[in-house]
Amino acid sequence: MTDWTNLHHAYGTAEDIPGLLAGASPSPDAPQWNDLWSRLCHQGTVYSASYAALPALTRMARQWSPSDRQMPLCLAGAIVASTDQPYGDADPRATYAREMSDLMKLTEESLRDPELAGDPMYVDLLAALLSFEGVEVWGEWLDGLNDGEYEVPCPACGSENFIVFGEYGYFSTTDSMYMDQTAARRLPLQPQAPSAMEGLGQRLHARAIADGRPDIAHKLTYVFGAARCADCDAVFGVDEAIVAHWG
Repeated sequence: MTDWTNLHHAYGTAEDIPGLLAGASPSPDAPQWNDLWSRLCHQGTVYSASYAALPALTRMARQWSPSDRQMPLCLAGAIVASTDQPYGDADPRATYAREMSDLMKLTEESLRDPELAGDPMYVDLLAALLSFEGVEVWGEWLDGLNDGEYEVPCPACGSENFIVFGEYGYFSTTDSMYMDQTAARRLPLQPQAPSAMEGLGQRLHARAIADGRPDIAHKLTYVFGAARCADCDAVFGVDEAIVAHWG
């Protein structure tokens, strides 16, 4: 049995965690989820109670249908992906290897669920899967696919570039107000042809197509494509800049 009184979360001792876990429902709007996220993965930081909650989140995901288990999977994925560990550098994939195996299978089932079509949580689940597999960086930062933006420094000159791919267009710029049509210099992105994709990019693109998410697959061609720095004109791989910045 877990002694929650000896564990801590963002606001103190973790004795309230069992009650929050027991009261959580499949609805993303259930208030317990906000409380659990703020305590166990507060702004991306994890605590001793965070890892201790993984078995309970796994059990919850097992008990719920593929379309209902999104919240426990995504919270577990965020906890596992976090590199902000002020209370130790334990590897939950080693400590909770059995749970990781189950979480991967459960996430795979949910990603294939047709009820997830068009749901923005598809990207969160995909990120969770990468977290459980131990793929560095992308478990935390894949959500840029939902935002339609990554902010990364140019590898050549260090200037912060906004890599934009979505409703405002497909370009790089150093102007944080790029939403304004009069924004400064915009340089078109260079998408990667799906046939030329390799490694993780190819895998994610093929997966998005197979799961009926061509919109996500299209965005991935830009994330794994190239950009030109809006300050110095240097061309760089977007995915490489993301990994270098957050890796």
